[in-house]
Amino acid sequence: QVQLVESGGGLVQAEGSLRLSCAASGRSFITYAMGWFRQAPGKEREFVATISSGGFTRNYADSVKGRFTISRDNAKNTVYLQMNSLKPEDTAAYYCAADRGSSVPRGKYDVWGQGTQVTVSS
Repeated sequence: QVQLVESGGGLVQAEGSLRLSCAASGRSFITYAMGWFRQAPGKEREFVATISSGGFTRNYADSVKGRFTISRDNAKNTVYLQMNSLKPEDTAAYYCAADRGSSVPRGKYDVWGQGTQVTVSS
């Protein structure tokens, strides 16, 4: 059973930075494509970024491109989301997700973390 635990959220001023971490249990993390999503109050969950199992393929939502960077350390079973130049509209609960069926991003995720809150003040 794979479990994902996010951390690193918090309150930050606009233009500040945060790094989110998502630690995965289990031995097969290295084979999973991973993703980050977010959900603001009253809004639907939206895609933020995704990374292939080896880290060579990375995709981003247009809204975060150039500001956010997804990365992973397979030795530590952890995926990261470095968030720079944060804006108030980035305020949301951030979730990581795993696609156990694919090593490359395909938009399907079957394991989700519990989320970590990011609040950006203006």
